[in-house]
Amino acid sequence: MAKELKLRQPKAVIPRRPRESDLERVMDDFYDRRARAWWPERWSLPAVLDIEPPVVDFYEEKDDLVVKAELPGMEKQDIEVNVIDHSLTIKGEKKKEEDVEEENYYRSERAFGSFRRSLELPSDVQAEKAKASFKNGILEVRLPKTEVAKAKEIKVAVEEGPSVGQN
Repeated sequence: MAKELKLRQPKAVIPRRPRESDLERVMDDFYDRRARAWWPERWSLPAVLDIEPPVVDFYEEKDDLVVKAELPGMEKQDIEVNVIDHSLTIKGEKKKEEDVEEENYYRSERAFGSFRRSLELPSDVQAEKAKASFKNGILEVRLPKTEVAKAKEIKVAVEEGPSVGQN
């Protein structure tokens, strides 16, 4: 006599909330959010950002400061770049392509929403001459340094004789 196998119904997929701490995930798994009123929400990370801010490379190249940010899956028109005082800010919104009903999902790990990333600039720049380009998910911002901020090379003559500072 063969046993009848019962297939388990998949549970509803709960998408992972971006910027959620490991402790919050453990608590959510152990206790339903409604059942843990004693866990103060103010201890949670602020919900200012919907998705992780982009990772960047930030370096000097000749007379420019260069910032390269990874923004996969985004469109040029969804990105905003601003220079204010000594700070570069990159803002954007990653939009979901299609609406698929939750019961049709098996897993949802991709994050959608808005982000904001600010970087303090190490030297003065000519903000009005800043240029940004976006290709293959990489945003590149070039900020020309001011004349005062550019490194000037001064050659120092080396002489033979006693050490400097000795009489």
